[in-house]
Amino acid sequence: MRALILVMDSVGIGGGPDAALYGDHGADTLGHIAEACAHGAADNDIRNGQLAIPHLVALGLGQACRLATGRTPPALDGPVHSYAMFGCASERSKGKDTPSGHWEIAGVPVPFDWGYFPKTRPCFPKGLVERLCDDAGVPGIIGNCHASGTEIIRELGERHMQSGELICYTSADSVFQIAAHEGTFGLERLYAICALARRLVDPLNIGRVIARPFVGSAAANFKRTAHRRDFSVPPPGQTILDRAADDGRDIVSIGKIDDIFAHRGTGRNKRGDGNDALFDCTLEAIDDLADGGLLFANFIDFDTLYGHRRDIAGYAAALEQFDRRLPELLSRLESDDLLILTADHGCDPTWDGTDHTREQVPILARTSNRTRDIGKRTGFSDIAATVARHLGLPPVAHGSAF
Repeated sequence: MRALILVMDSVGIGGGPDAALYGDHGADTLGHIAEACAHGAADNDIRNGQLAIPHLVALGLGQACRLATGRTPPALDGPVHSYAMFGCASERSKGKDTPSGHWEIAGVPVPFDWGYFPKTRPCFPKGLVERLCDDAGVPGIIGNCHASGTEIIRELGERHMQSGELICYTSADSVFQIAAHEGTFGLERLYAICALARRLVDPLNIGRVIARPFVGSAAANFKRTAHRRDFSVPPPGQTILDRAADDGRDIVSIGKIDDIFAHRGTGRNKRGDGNDALFDCTLEAIDDLADGGLLFANFIDFDTLYGHRRDIAGYAAALEQFDRRLPELLSRLESDDLLILTADHGCDPTWDGTDHTREQVPILARTSNRTRDIGKRTGFSDIAATVARHLGLPPVAHGSAF
């Protein structure tokens, strides 16, 4: 018996009960994408027409949306496989960021408020900037604001290449992001400075420092690379990964999972440039995953390439491509394997701004020969509780197995 948790990053299915507190009342990432597709507002040279994700629908995704919002999005109403479980969950942790969502999926809700930087310019404390520049040996920083990562690189990348100043920015998440050119500045140097910044922002309770390397010769062709790295604080409790590691289980983490959990209990890590490459890594890992093993994967493109950039058509195409590959994964599973597909938050591409949205997430489980509605769950930790029971591991501190 093995367990696999696949996180479709940002594929939310409707505002959580407290969404209004975050300015997200009415947000619905998947629902709004499906509606846009149905109205011809998500057609491009890659895809057109209604949202076509039949394999996710057969796992219960449309029914999960119905549980979350009371309605099934266009083209997502269809029969559910006999081996599927489906439901939705609202988040207990505060915020709508990546670490909170993933840690809660793994059984550890965040019991505190993260630190955030104000929406001012400059937004970083003067003392933090001075200490970072002195310790890192750089002439200064530029940006120093809330910004879209792609836009700020386009705006300030050429100056950074000429001056050696760091491009530093943040968002509505608890993050301190540093962008630098891989060639002129150096990737390893960027990582070293981010590790330094990680220590400097600890007193501010900032969740992540993110290295954002890019390449290109000018603003017109700058492109962020797959060498992103997150410097996170460790979870404040024992996760399902810790439980599995303590019991000597085989563990594989795919994508940025190892960074999100500060490399604690994440086992062997496989990385790829984009969802397709991450899917390939997942298939390879399934073939090698030992009995009693745990695989934990994150599929980042939905969020980074399409949600934050408010690209409805791109997001729809990415969902359809992910769906086309699902049979490859399902065919590799043994009858007693547990597969759970879920998300960590929303990032509604129809919403104002470029930040995440506070949403419920789907829980889709492939089990053995029983279609079951698991209802609306309070807290993502029910996923970890279910995995612990399936693998015969000690229970996590939060959540109820379904």
